[in-house]
Amino acid sequence: MSIRHLPGILLACVVAAQGAAARAADASGADTATVSGHVHLERDGRAGRDPSEPGLPGVAVSNGVDIVRTDAQGRFRIGARPGQAVFVIKPDGYRFVAGADGLPAFWHRVPAAAGADVDFGLLARTRPVAAVPGSKAFEALLFTDTQVKSERDVDYYHRDIVAPIVGRHPAALGVTLGDLVDDQMHLYPALNAVTAQLGVPWFHVPGNHDVDPGSPSDEGSLASWSAVYGPDTYAVEEGGAAFVFLDDVVVQPGQGPGYVGGLREDQFRFLENYLAQLPHERLLVLGMHIPVFDTGGRRTFRAGDRARLFALLQDRPRVLLLSGHSHVQQHYWHGEADGWRGAAPLHEYNLGAACGAYWSGAPDAEGIPDATMADGTPNGYAVLSVQGDGAYALAYHPARPPTGDPAFTAAMALHAPRALRRGAYPAWGVFANVFMGDAETRVEYRIDGGQWKPMRRVERADPRLLVENVADDLAPSLRGFDRSPEAVPSTHLWRGALATDLVAGEHRVEVRAFGRWRGEVVASTTYVLQDAAD
Repeated sequence: MSIRHLPGILLACVVAAQGAAARAADASGADTATVSGHVHLERDGRAGRDPSEPGLPGVAVSNGVDIVRTDAQGRFRIGARPGQAVFVIKPDGYRFVAGADGLPAFWHRVPAAAGADVDFGLLARTRPVAAVPGSKAFEALLFTDTQVKSERDVDYYHRDIVAPIVGRHPAALGVTLGDLVDDQMHLYPALNAVTAQLGVPWFHVPGNHDVDPGSPSDEGSLASWSAVYGPDTYAVEEGGAAFVFLDDVVVQPGQGPGYVGGLREDQFRFLENYLAQLPHERLLVLGMHIPVFDTGGRRTFRAGDRARLFALLQDRPRVLLLSGHSHVQQHYWHGEADGWRGAAPLHEYNLGAACGAYWSGAPDAEGIPDATMADGTPNGYAVLSVQGDGAYALAYHPARPPTGDPAFTAAMALHAPRALRRGAYPAWGVFANVFMGDAETRVEYRIDGGQWKPMRRVERADPRLLVENVADDLAPSLRGFDRSPEAVPSTHLWRGALATDLVAGEHRVEVRAFGRWRGEVVASTTYVLQDAAD
């Protein structure tokens, strides 16, 4: 029976590091051992293989470069160095068993000592995945930059991001795209305990703040991270889609910020090997921390690595890049100017941070910081919906959109002056920050139910955040632990001029935006026209 026809069944993989036999030198000169193991159908839910549990063929196993598949009896052999992680590439329809930390137990560190036998598993789903249109449809939760630096921040993450959706989101998997902590690796267990409450198989990508402080080189810079989360480059398959998660932080001590975006040679070799056996039509999702596009007017991702990555991807019809790191939100469409040669622009979704601007800003009534990002995007998370034909949709979910405020919804936030002089030159406007918008988004407004007019996209600071900046400046004492970030130009802000030639009194402004995936979304606000005394 093929593993394709065994959805919802428990699997377990038994890996045995064999003794001193079969040792050889790899290309780097380091000793490798032949690691042999077994993938079997787990029926009793307990670790280890029971005689009644048959082996499963065709399951992919990797050492981070090479990929082998189990034989007809579910056995495999692969080379690996002591200390290297060997992992299963989860096949579609299965779920990893959770380890003691609540995270998927999909990897094993090859021991230095010979002869050790270790079990790790794959677990069936215990509940159905989200119902969305299309065959084999599922949803994935997307987080980035939880970036906790204290137990207080872990509490914010729990109350602000996780607790509101516990038991309410039947996602097939989730991922955090790096900067799990803010250089405080001792917080990993507390962070994992919170994330595990979601009951969703959760995967992780390392970020620049997950690098061991003071690392003298890129090699070994993720020792603390990998001890908890295992391989920094791996793949997971779900619902006809393939996710490849990659460490793209290259440590460069003594140079600029100490790191740059890029990929290692072993990662390219893994990608080449994995893509060679991946069906061409399958949706390929690459999750990384540092954006593949350059930011801040300087090189932030190595050009040669970008070109090499694009060459591997350009013939594939369905590719989505996911990144974090920037603490703003934007959609970037790679084209010829970026070296992309695919038939259509390559979409990269640079996801807004769960911590917003590092858990900063004035606290609300619950004591949780405002956490608005520098481009005016509220902190939160995203959902990726995938259909069996490779189509996908993205939705962003602010952590705490105010209830009952028509000017601040889950999709956009408006800002307008409260009062204007009737008859004044119409030099003031309503601003709409459409959180998932980009240059192709159509945004319109109307006043008092009149004709819809187009709003103009502007790259400038969000006035809503500027108000917070001024409030922080004028406050005689701290308004919170850390003040809100200085507002920067937003890539998803629109402006429409407010009419001043109407009757005195209050006027209603409606704004509608048409997104790629969510369709029409609306928000509204008001302003007052007053007659000034002569």
